[in-house]
Amino acid sequence: MNGSNQPQHSPTEENFPSFNPGLIGWGIAALALGILSVTFNTSAMVLGAGLLAKCFAVMVGTVLGWIGAVVGDAIRKFAHPDVVFTSGGLLSLLWIKIFWRIGPQLIGLVGGVMVGCALVLR
Repeated sequence: MNGSNQPQHSPTEENFPSFNPGLIGWGIAALALGILSVTFNTSAMVLGAGLLAKCFAVMVGTVLGWIGAVVGDAIRKFAHPDVVFTSGGLLSLLWIKIFWRIGPQLIGLVGGVMVGCALVLR
């Protein structure tokens, strides 16, 4: 039997993993934070740098910030608790839920962008 009830796939069709739109969101957030960190930073390291150095710092900061956010997401998926107990009431529970939703990603994002910009501009 050749399984005529089975759907036939074309040879060019491949099984790709599902697309995660969060990856693009963290990339956009890394770009925005990189631009803000170079634009509004008043340290001598940034003020003494030229335009091309600042643009390269934004690019490196964006890439490292995106990598930091992806690593933070992997850490969040690994270390996220199944059950949360609190004695602080509803606001404490909301704070814990918000932290475990975006906290590790934000820590990785900010750390990556700052390290990336500092590596280029030092």
